[in-house]
Amino acid sequence: MTTITPLSRAVAAACLSMAAVNSFAQQAEAGAEPTMIEVVVTATRGAKAVDKIPGAISVISQQELASQYLIADDPSQALATFIPGYAPSRQKMSSTGESLRGRQPLILLDGIPQSNPLRAGMREGYFADSFIIERIEVINGASAVQGMGATGGIINYITKSPRANGTTHGVNIRASTQFRSDNLDWKTGYSISHKSDAFDFLGYAALQKRGMGYDGKGRRLGIDTVQGDTLDTHGDDLFVKIGKNFGDQRLQLSLNRFNLEGDGDYMKNPDATGADLPTSSIPGTPQGEAPRNKVRSASLDYRHANLADGSLTVQLFSHEFESLYGATKVATFQDTRIAPANTLWDQSQILADKLGSRLTYVRPDTFVTGLEATVGVDVLRDQTEQRLAITGRIWVPLLKFNSTAPFAQLEYEFGPVTLRGGVRYEMAELEVDTYTTLAAYGSRTVQGGSAEFSKAVKNIGAVWRFAPGWSAFAASSEGFGLPDAGLVLRGVNNPDQSVSSLISLQPIVTRNNEIGVNWRGANGQFGISRYDSRSKLGSVIRINSAGVGLVERVPTTVKGWEVSAEWRPSKQLSLSGSYAQTDGKTAATQGAPMDLALGARSQGPDKAVLAGNWKWSPAVRLRLQATHLFDRDINVGRTVGTSNLEENFAGYTLADAAITFDTGHGRVGVSIENLFDKQYVGYYSQSAAAADPGNTYAGRGRTLAVNWSRMFRSAR
Repeated sequence: MTTITPLSRAVAAACLSMAAVNSFAQQAEAGAEPTMIEVVVTATRGAKAVDKIPGAISVISQQELASQYLIADDPSQALATFIPGYAPSRQKMSSTGESLRGRQPLILLDGIPQSNPLRAGMREGYFADSFIIERIEVINGASAVQGMGATGGIINYITKSPRANGTTHGVNIRASTQFRSDNLDWKTGYSISHKSDAFDFLGYAALQKRGMGYDGKGRRLGIDTVQGDTLDTHGDDLFVKIGKNFGDQRLQLSLNRFNLEGDGDYMKNPDATGADLPTSSIPGTPQGEAPRNKVRSASLDYRHANLADGSLTVQLFSHEFESLYGATKVATFQDTRIAPANTLWDQSQILADKLGSRLTYVRPDTFVTGLEATVGVDVLRDQTEQRLAITGRIWVPLLKFNSTAPFAQLEYEFGPVTLRGGVRYEMAELEVDTYTTLAAYGSRTVQGGSAEFSKAVKNIGAVWRFAPGWSAFAASSEGFGLPDAGLVLRGVNNPDQSVSSLISLQPIVTRNNEIGVNWRGANGQFGISRYDSRSKLGSVIRINSAGVGLVERVPTTVKGWEVSAEWRPSKQLSLSGSYAQTDGKTAATQGAPMDLALGARSQGPDKAVLAGNWKWSPAVRLRLQATHLFDRDINVGRTVGTSNLEENFAGYTLADAAITFDTGHGRVGVSIENLFDKQYVGYYSQSAAAADPGNTYAGRGRTLAVNWSRMFRSAR
């Protein structure tokens, strides 16, 4: 096992933190034993209390999500607010640079993978309407329990379910504005749920329209007409979940149909770009079709809660994903056989279809009391390709990925100690037919073939609950993934290449070592952890002087600290805060020193978040929050080939406020995003895109949002 460095420093910090918080804990315990706040997560393949899981686990509750979505209806902004190691939101349809602890997470919706690691177009952030989400479970750090792609962790969105007998239906309306004629956003949704003992049903339908936005200086925001934007878009979502219990058994079907598409009414202002001037937009019709996301997910779940003294869960799922990017006439798309040089417009389209199954069996007290066994097998078929939609050319050939992964995990609990260890054996094959690259790469014929991988990925850890409410953990876990295979294959420019011989397709195995201390009590909680994540054959995307992304297979290491705390001095008031320090390193080439900092495509800046919640009265709740991003200047004067690696970021602080009122006519919410109308350019735009003035995007200025919802309930 790789030693966590500096281990002694982490232990010392944890001990100091325990001493600092211990007086607060004693105050909470004075007079009566505090009621423990038990938080249960399911992303570990079985319902488990977080104080029995060796690792850093975060759960964003429905109440927290409701307040954040009132401020900004942006999934990644919610993650950046509540998850310390999550990078800042791009405020775009594209999620490039939105990493978790310097690596890519695996995104799930009720266990259905939404990520597309074979050709990561970075559009996976928008796949469902925010209203249907009950909570978000986050496993920080590399993990293999849910399959390929979780080198940075797992983000599992859990959808709502009816809880009480009866029928409930309601309407939700949200509108936001900056008081300009073209920037009104609105969304309306209708939900209906029913439960009658063993049967339950949930349905939701929504429509939304987003206008333009303005920065803190009143300038219209720049719209990304190529990678995709949430400005000037419309969308809809239809979600259905039907369940039936049969004694100890349950059968459940869920369907989700989500669309988000640009209106094509605005384009970048070509006369408003410069080194110190953010990108802006003007009315106009861009070339080609507007960017869009289309997502279709389906899941059939079977559960048996008492099968041979254990519980069985079987899930069959399908996922269809289509992302269309805006038209451009970049050099990569030019082909003089089709049109004269520098005149050919085209637009990229990624299609990914997944079929899979997950089987999990959990049996407590296996052989001996306290020994829990979890076994199962996952099967996945993923077919992904990338086309050029206007000319019909193939940019990335059809990638056929097939994986079978049996796994087993043992957990032994004796007194205050829980030991956990397991192994997952990945057996995967990637098949690619013979194809021809685009003319820009020399129209090279690449011989098809297959690449097979088999790897045992392991996890081991322990939790010690050493005092009431207190626990300490140490864990080592591995995650398994592939580099962006499509990005590798589409850029082949040497003759006589074959898929089987491309070393770039070797898998990424990331090991995350971590220690931490947590406290949970009736009046608050506290956690601190130190992690060290390493990959001997990592994957780094570097942008060359022509603006083309290239995959470099070099080692990567990410180390970091994360601290989070919440204090509830009374039933009406709670204060919370978090801090994350992330330090990613890589090398120029294999064997070179690890002296290059990871750029904004891979990791976020150091970040601190403070928030307060005040229950003014039984019907009124107020939330204030502030996020500070720290300065980050890296790789000054450093280049690799034609890639300039220097990045400079001037940090900033943003504050938001939200208040909700329960009335006799429904719940009303009012929020102000960017409370002080701060003028700023986003982290990614300042850093990774600084060399391209046309992609320097400012963030939203002060924005007012109003939400009204009313639920109608009829008794059974």
